Amino acid sequence: MSNLPIAGIGATWRDPTQVNATRSLVLLALGALIGLLLAGYSLFTARGTSTLFVPPEDVALVNQQPISRIDYIAQLRTLFGVDLENATREQRQNVLNDMIREELFVQRGKELDLASSDPDVRAALVNAVELEIAADAITSQPSETKLRAYYEAHREKYASEGVMTVHDYVFPADMAAAADAAIPVLKDSAAGSSALAQLKTQESHKVADEEFYFAARIHLGDRLFAVARTLPDGGVSSVIEMPDGRHVLFMEKNKKPVPQDFSATREQVLGDYRNEAIAHLRAGDESFLRRRANVLIADDLR
Repeated sequence: MSNLPIAGIGATWRDPTQVNATRSLVLLALGALIGLLLAGYSLFTARGTSTLFVPPEDVALVNQQPISRIDYIAQLRTLFGVDLENATREQRQNVLNDMIREELFVQRGKELDLASSDPDVRAALVNAVELEIAADAITSQPSETKLRAYYEAHREKYASEGVMTVHDYVFPADMAAAADAAIPVLKDSAAGSSALAQLKTQESHKVADEEFYFAARIHLGDRLFAVARTLPDGGVSSVIEMPDGRHVLFMEKNKKPVPQDFSATREQVLGDYRNEAIAHLRAGDESFLRRRANVLIADDLR
């Protein structure tokens, strides 16, 4: 169809189905340009990318590492007791400079790989990872049923500390008869020490006059302590053969631990329950990390 003039107007009529190539190209180019601008803005403002703009949630970028605005405000309050609105310019600048300096030094420490060589840094990293692992166990609140079940399973831990006064007499290994003869002497003697003088023996002095159970265990050793704790006041043990000779124990006084009920020890039970849960989590994470790690051990230490 040819273009025909419209009477009285002088305009040219166009076919609405006809495509304007010039206008289409202009619109297409404009759309592509807008898309490129939006993509560029997203690329250069995303975290982890180089940018000239500081995000609103941060107060600075140090080698593209953000310094959080929340941390900055908290530091202001800690050092000067003021919030951001009431802080002076000098206070703001001091805190900002300190935080920038800290970040610079942290980054330099990473460059020097101090985490693998400095004992304090290594210990701090290990502690941080352990705290992160233990976070759930620390913040969780176990039910009363679980706590009571834990208490019942470990009742021996929740008792008053026992106290004992025990004498440990040692005989040389070749004096078996003297060791056997000391037992009736000790049973018949109030103190035992004077009667034993004739038996040519002496105390080991591993224990003091009166000691808590935990101290007596350390000084006597597990084997002797296991026998001592069962002796009543005035009780005498049988001969106990040890690497350093033959031992006979005389219990002057044994105040055994008294069990405590759940209500009196609840806080201790809660602490022990959480510590056990933390140890379980740490062991699990360590096992997982070992499985995925390539650990090589020297031949002489395998």
